[in-house]
Amino acid sequence: MRKLVLASVLLLAACGTPEAATTAAPSGGVNITADQHRVRAEQVAAIAALVPPEVRNRGTLVVGTTGNGTPPLSFRADDDKTVIGVEPDLAQLVADVLGLKLDLRASSWENLFLSVDNRQFDAGFSNITVTEERKDKYDFATYRKDTIAFEVRGEKTFEVREPKDIAGLTVGVSAGTNQEQILLRWDQQNKAAGLPAVKFQYYQATSDYYLALQSGRIDVYAGPNPTSAYHVAVEGKTKIVGTVSGGGTIPADIAAMTKKDNGLVKPLRQALDSVIRNGKYAEVLKRWNLTSEALPTSEVNPQGLPRK
Repeated sequence: MRKLVLASVLLLAACGTPEAATTAAPSGGVNITADQHRVRAEQVAAIAALVPPEVRNRGTLVVGTTGNGTPPLSFRADDDKTVIGVEPDLAQLVADVLGLKLDLRASSWENLFLSVDNRQFDAGFSNITVTEERKDKYDFATYRKDTIAFEVRGEKTFEVREPKDIAGLTVGVSAGTNQEQILLRWDQQNKAAGLPAVKFQYYQATSDYYLALQSGRIDVYAGPNPTSAYHVAVEGKTKIVGTVSGGGTIPADIAAMTKKDNGLVKPLRQALDSVIRNGKYAEVLKRWNLTSEALPTSEVNPQGLPRK
């Protein structure tokens, strides 16, 4: 059985682990087995009654998620088949409240949106950020803050809180991401203020960024907080030296996504609020060490990131 071991002290910004507190290894290890023993919730009849008849009569909630993603969001267990992570756990809670069996389906990022479009999936739970552009085609029920983390080697002493903190550094960031757009804006501000330019480095996979970080080819890696925090906890060789909203100066939220006006977003939002109130939501986030990304309530279609 393959186990990863968490550092005994939790991170500055939260991270991921598969099991609930009652099933985690005594050492604080991360359970990446197929036997997850997920946190479960009870059906709430009044909320279940709001589910559109097509879904209610079928008896299943079909949820798409990028199951080949990186921990702790949505990834494969050590059997290389079972999809685990914080996203599947939250989808399970929602399905429970709605009185439905969770039908979790792994998908590529592109097919996730297409499958919601053509009603193959009822909803997407896959670290999806609310944007104004996406709201044209989809409805959203929020459930986590969207946060970007700055990760460095353990011996580094600087912090990253504002644009000047990255001036002159070599920064690893994935192309086409929110974090890249934020850092490009920061770099422009720095250059306008007469500060040294950032040198950006781009690689093909998260593992490549971590190798570059360890070898000193980059000074800092900017990526999704859950992924970085999980890596810090498991490997113990790096640390998080700052976080920023996924929208930069604009608050950003992660949400369950459904096809626009299909009648499902209201029960999804109420189901999320139910598990927020009864503590099950907090159990899941604590299980994955993502407490810092908790929301006090779920919102339908809040202000999203602006159009490009």
